[in-house]
Amino acid sequence: MDSLLRGKLTRKEFLKVFGGGLAWLGLSSIPLLPSLGRRAEAQGGKGLVRKKLSPWYKPLKKGAIRCTLCPKECWVPKGGRGYCGVRENQGGKYYSLVYGNPCAVHTDPIEKKPLFHVLPGTFAYSIATVGCNFDCKYCQNWQISQANPEDTHSIDLPPAQVVRLAAKSGCRSIAYTYTEPSIFFEYMYDTSILAKEKGILNVYHSNGYINQKPLRELCPYMDAANIDLKGFTEKFYKDLSEGELEPVLDTLVTLRSEGVHLELTNLVVPTKNDDMKTIKEMCLWIRDELGPDVPLHFSRFSPMYKLRNLPPTSVKTLEEARRTAMDLGLEYVYVGNVSRNPGENTYCPQCKKLVIGRIGYTLTEMNIKDGKCKFCGHPIPGIWK
Repeated sequence: MDSLLRGKLTRKEFLKVFGGGLAWLGLSSIPLLPSLGRRAEAQGGKGLVRKKLSPWYKPLKKGAIRCTLCPKECWVPKGGRGYCGVRENQGGKYYSLVYGNPCAVHTDPIEKKPLFHVLPGTFAYSIATVGCNFDCKYCQNWQISQANPEDTHSIDLPPAQVVRLAAKSGCRSIAYTYTEPSIFFEYMYDTSILAKEKGILNVYHSNGYINQKPLRELCPYMDAANIDLKGFTEKFYKDLSEGELEPVLDTLVTLRSEGVHLELTNLVVPTKNDDMKTIKEMCLWIRDELGPDVPLHFSRFSPMYKLRNLPPTSVKTLEEARRTAMDLGLEYVYVGNVSRNPGENTYCPQCKKLVIGRIGYTLTEMNIKDGKCKFCGHPIPGIWK
């Protein structure tokens, strides 16, 4: 949608991109995007920018800077922006332009993140700003991930208000999601500190493309993460996402070592990352480097954005990937975006009985007690209370 990138949307385009209540304000159920009421318009608008000085840069000669937040480590001249489009060099200082101005605010089931081993059946107060440090050719949220702050309707929602509204809405967690949360690091970081103080969990759905120093600063406040392990070759990352595999693997190891509950998602894209040999290599790495009890979600691809020429992933391929992973010793392997599939459920790896039943985002059974299988007492990793 070129008109989005030019900052001009018709009403039809706006509803297509932002329809379905993209931003809602907790229990008040007041939509926060323009054309939805005076109160909504007073709290935000098109092109809202709230800047904050970032600590993640190094000054260079002639007023240029080097970003140190993600592995791209952009060189940015005065007046320029980094690859993500939301960080700008203003007079030799590097600013985030999306601090406290999300373009998406939802109340979602935690299972949508997807996090299957974190407070099942509860809701996550979910926020995102524009921008991303990848350009995934199949991105389902490309209208905001590939936009600039000036392109979208955003709202004024500082960290303290996010936490207050999350608590008011009854959400047990705050999710940093939809786009890449690391590009709004300062906003996420400050919000997560406040949420921790209030006993609200912080969960992070990310591409994992972040440098080690900021990641380790975030870890003490992050309770759970789902990281998209998009493929298992450097070629896939370069061609499909304009990124690299190795830093993502480093992120996974760090999150695991820092005690953050970790789940992985692998979107299986036909002809791109669906060969079982590579999937087997990925599963072996997960088992050996992270552990067999790290949940892995094989998710179904649907044609969109720049990959509209490919078919949806066949259910047969997803089920074969799941069998391959389980045969190699992974204990919790799921099939995503396929309703009423046994791969939605959680089974005890010891007694093989169903411990969490699901249809989509709805729980049908819950047989975990005190973090253990109700039937045999085997510990099930996760955050259960």
